[in-house]
Formats: sequence, C-alpha cells, structure tokens
Amino acid sequence: MTRVALIAHDEKKPDLIEFAQTHEAQLREYELIATGTTGKRLQEETDLEVERKESGPLGGDLMIGAEVAEDELDGIVFLRDPLRAQPHEPDISALLRICDVHDVALATNHSSAEFLIEGLAD
Repeated sequence: MTRVALIAHDEKKPDLIEFAQTHEAQLREYELIATGTTGKRLQEETDLEVERKESGPLGGDLMIGAEVAEDELDGIVFLRDPLRAQPHEPDISALLRICDVHDVALATNHSSAEFLIEGLAD
C-alpha cells in the first residue's frame, strides 16, 4: 500500500488540515504517518487513520526520514513556513536530502502537495 507522511510547521497546520479534509477520500487510500502534533490534529479534525510519530522537536521528522531511508515511504507532504519557522520546528534540509538520495517525492507547498497526491494515485 502507498505510504505518505504529513508534516507541517505550526503556522501551516491549519493549511494541512484543510488540505487533508479536501483530499480525504484520496488520502483514505494511503497509509498515513505524521509527526506528533500534526497527527493528533489530523485525527481530531478528519476521519483519517494516522500513525503518529514523535513531535518534530522530539525527532519525529527524523523518524520519518528513517522510513525514507528504509524504503518504507512513497512521499512526504511537508507544509513549511518559509518566513516564520520557529527553532523548535522540524528542519526541511535533512528530509530534503534523504528524499533526494532515495528518489522520494517531497512536497513543500499546497500546489506541489496536490501534484504529489494525484501522482501517487496514478
């Protein structure tokens, strides 16, 4: 089954929830994982099943990166805040590097997330 990770900086969590609600039918077809707080919000605000990793500050983004390295993930949606990211939030650079090494799609904004979700459906 297709496995997708969902991550968002604090200011982008509402955008990710909205994205998940809009694409709930499609996302239901995938195994979903998320960092702790993002996963909790997705579980509370959608009917999606989400495997939660640790929160970003506790290494959840690194846990997701490990799944990429172990060839267990097909794509990542990481809605990041390029202007106001806080020091405690996950850093995109390690995930970007591991996704490039393993040729795994990584979407960082709404438009690329749309393409990723639709591309995985094909």
